[in-house]
Amino acid sequence: MSDLRLPQKTRELHNHHFDSTIWNDFKFRPDDIIIGTYAKSGTTWTQQIVSQLLFNGEAGLEVAAMSPWLDLRVPPKEIKLPEVEAQTHRRFIKTHLPVDALVFSPEAKYLYIGRDGRDVVWSMYNHHANANAAWYEALNDTPGRVGPPIELPPNDVVQYFHDWMNKDGHPFWPFWENIRSWWAIKDLPNVMLLHFAELKQDMPGQIRRIADFLEVKIDEDKWPDILEHCSFDYMKANATKSVPLGGAFWDGGAQTFINKGTNGRWRDLLSVDEIAWYEKRAIEELGEECAEWLAQG
Repeated sequence: MSDLRLPQKTRELHNHHFDSTIWNDFKFRPDDIIIGTYAKSGTTWTQQIVSQLLFNGEAGLEVAAMSPWLDLRVPPKEIKLPEVEAQTHRRFIKTHLPVDALVFSPEAKYLYIGRDGRDVVWSMYNHHANANAAWYEALNDTPGRVGPPIELPPNDVVQYFHDWMNKDGHPFWPFWENIRSWWAIKDLPNVMLLHFAELKQDMPGQIRRIADFLEVKIDEDKWPDILEHCSFDYMKANATKSVPLGGAFWDGGAQTFINKGTNGRWRDLLSVDEIAWYEKRAIEELGEECAEWLAQG
């Protein structure tokens, strides 16, 4: 890969969630796996899939602890980095950063999952609207926050969509730059783009595709277990294993975090003009090819 131009870190990203400086001190291993998304795009699902491939269909894996969100600023990097360094299994680490705020390793494998932005918003609204006081306290009151606190969401998901569109990802972080940054490196041999809709349409095929990319040989005797443990019903029933702190930050617990796993809920609530507004903006921000991929895979 030495003859290819690798992405370089050009900035830090800080807010109520992020501390991107942790990547400056992270010590890569040659077989590391980095799972990236904007957010609410199938991150937890992909972490579950990778865990099942690495651990041969084992039930009851503590995936949230095994696969930490590295750039989440809580707990601070002084605590998180030694914990990740102490892991002895093949590491699979989560990030929600754009590429230019990451340190990029030519040896690690990168999985990036895309999802239509309207589906992202609907899932994010559920995530945000059901967050409890402990969630706000951790994000807003833990020392080191840069920028304004995250606020309560409006009561209307359509208003939430308008705010997200008008302020590019508000109140979380910019959306379009995140997608652009990963799309730009999609042809690197250690990068694979996935799509939430394709996982929904053909999970077995996508799992095999992921296994090939990660160079993990599937034990066919364990294949039924892998499929069962990656199903929505299994993940919903065992959500405390996959969700940070077992879902303690959300009313209704971990099963609120793993909500519906469906697409298109926005179709009954957005007007024709609002749908056209989003689709026009997607093409302007991403170009036609990337916008089409983001919409449907």
